[in-house]
Amino acid sequence: MTTTLDQDSAHLLTAAAQGFLAPQQQSRPDGKTLTAALLRAEKAAKQTRKSLPLDVLLGTWRLCFSAGKKAKLQSGQPVGNGFYMPKLAIARISFARNGDSEDSLQITNELQIGPLTVRFTGPARYPGKKNLLVFDFTYLQLQCFGLKVFSGKIGQRDDQSFVTTPVAKLPFFAFFTATADYIAARGRGGGLAIWVQE
Repeated sequence: MTTTLDQDSAHLLTAAAQGFLAPQQQSRPDGKTLTAALLRAEKAAKQTRKSLPLDVLLGTWRLCFSAGKKAKLQSGQPVGNGFYMPKLAIARISFARNGDSEDSLQITNELQIGPLTVRFTGPARYPGKKNLLVFDFTYLQLQCFGLKVFSGKIGQRDDQSFVTTPVAKLPFFAFFTATADYIAARGRGGGLAIWVQE
């Protein structure tokens, strides 16, 4: 069940998710229509203030669609456009529990283009307030044709200092809808995204 009251938006998001993963070319909403549906779903989630449980976000998700920070509601009307990820570039994000603590999570963000794989990992936490999932990437791995090219620490924070860093100083995703098929959020940079369950 979606977290919004707008059934038309929910239908469009589901159609986008199913159309994106379909092996054959399947009908899916165009970029402008899907961006508008995401904006309506985000607005509805803010109005209802419904909290998303962490469990609905756990797992591995494939980036389906993205819209830049110019995507917004202006005078009640959606403005902006987005694009579907090309099938040749596979971008995945995953959230998993890390250890025994409920608050301790790990985030992995991976981009695969042909033989090249770029993978960022790091700590994350989900305070639950405003459905924000905060994170930091502390480790980078590069692979080409399955062979490790680089693997090492990046950034200035480690997992320990991440725990004490205020939310205001960390990157985050503000999730506004989640189903078994897709999750959608706005990032700290202002962009919108929808990921689908593979």
